[in-house]
Amino acid sequence: MSPSRSKVYFGSVKHGNTGRFASFAAKVDKVIEHLDFSTIEKKDKVAIKMHLGFNDGYQTVPVFFVRRVVKAVKKAGGYPFVTDNPTAVYNAAERGYTSETCGCPLIPSAGVKDGYTRQVEFNFGNIDTMEMGGVMADADVLIDFTHVKGHNSCGYGGAVKNIALGGYHGPSRWQKIHGVEASIPYWDSEKCTPEHAKKLVESCPDECISYNEEKHQLTVAFGMCDQCWKCMEADKAVGCLDLKQENYAMFQQLMARAANEVLKTFDENKRFFLNFALDITALCDCWGIAQPHVVNDIGVLGSRAIVAIEQASLDLVANEGLIESMIPPYFKNLNMDPDADLHPFARLHGPMKNPYLVVDYCEELGMGSRKYDLIEVLSVEETKNMEPPKGVSETQPSFF
Repeated sequence: MSPSRSKVYFGSVKHGNTGRFASFAAKVDKVIEHLDFSTIEKKDKVAIKMHLGFNDGYQTVPVFFVRRVVKAVKKAGGYPFVTDNPTAVYNAAERGYTSETCGCPLIPSAGVKDGYTRQVEFNFGNIDTMEMGGVMADADVLIDFTHVKGHNSCGYGGAVKNIALGGYHGPSRWQKIHGVEASIPYWDSEKCTPEHAKKLVESCPDECISYNEEKHQLTVAFGMCDQCWKCMEADKAVGCLDLKQENYAMFQQLMARAANEVLKTFDENKRFFLNFALDITALCDCWGIAQPHVVNDIGVLGSRAIVAIEQASLDLVANEGLIESMIPPYFKNLNMDPDADLHPFARLHGPMKNPYLVVDYCEELGMGSRKYDLIEVLSVEETKNMEPPKGVSETQPSFF
C-alpha cells in the first residue's frame, strides 16, 4: 500500500453464515481490533463523541455497539466516557443510553450549563471565535463514533460533522456555524423594494426566505434551501438576489476548520473514527424524529484517518443509491435523473450541497488524504463455507 493511502476497515451488514463468528457484531469487534487501541495508555480519558439524539429520534447508533467499544477501551486501560451536548446527555436515558447500559459515564461536552468551553479563533467569514467544549478538549483520546446520514445544511452528516458541530457549545453551533453562509452578500437592498421582497418570500415553497419590513432586511435560510431557484425566477426582472455556490459551501468549509481544531487537541495516534452506515436517514439526528431510511444498511467503517473514512463512507452510499420509495414527500425538489452526476445526498438536498466538498476542504487543510484502501473483514466470501452452528441458538445460560 502507498504511504499516501489510508486504511479503512469495513464490515458489511451482509452475512455469509448463520454463525455468530460471521455476524455484524463480530465484524464491529474485528474492525475495532484492527483500529488497534494499544496506543491508548493506562488511565487515558477517552471521549466517545456520538450523537445521543433528541425527543422521538431513536436511529442513533445503538447502545449495543457503544458497549462493545467501551469494553475495548477498558481492556486497553483507558477510562471511557460518552459525550454530547448537555440536552442530549440529560435526556439520553429516553433512548436507552445510561451509564449502566453504555458501561461508562455520560458527560456533557461543555458542562451541564454548556458553559465550560475553550475559545478558539477562526477569523473565517463572519465568524471571529467559537467555543469548543471543555470536556472534549480535556480528554486524552478521541473516538469519533458516528451515525452516517444526510444533512440539510451540507448534504452529509458524518465524522467531520460529529465533532465540528458536536464539539462546540450551543451558541457556536446555532448562532455561528448555522449562519456562516451569510458571510458572502447575496441580497442587494437598494435594488429591492419592500413589495418585491414580499414577492420573493412568497416564491419559496419551503419558506426559506423571510423579510423584516421595519429593518428592510431579507434573510435566506440556506440550511433548508434545496436550490429549486423559484426565488431566482421571481427576481429575474429586478436582480437583487444572488445565491451562489460559495454561500452554500461556507458551511462545509467551516465544518472542516472546526473539526480540525478539535483534532489538534489530540495526539495523532490517539484519534479513532468509527462510522456506522445503518438506518441512513435523509436528515440529521438533531431533528429528534423517526425517519424512513433512504439508503439500505451498509455496515461499519473504522479508520485512524478522518478524511479517508469520510470519503469511503460517501463512496459506499453513492454505490448503494437511494431507495426512492422511502423518500419522504417533503423533498419537493428531488433530482432522480440518472444522467445527473449527483451523490444521493445531493439529489435530496440540492446540487450545491455536494457532500464531497467537506472532504475536499479537509484535505486542503492537511487533515489527511482522500485516497484509501478499503479492507473488508469477515466478508461473505470468507465466511460462507465455514462450519455453521448446530443445535439451538440460545447458547447463553438458560433459565429453564
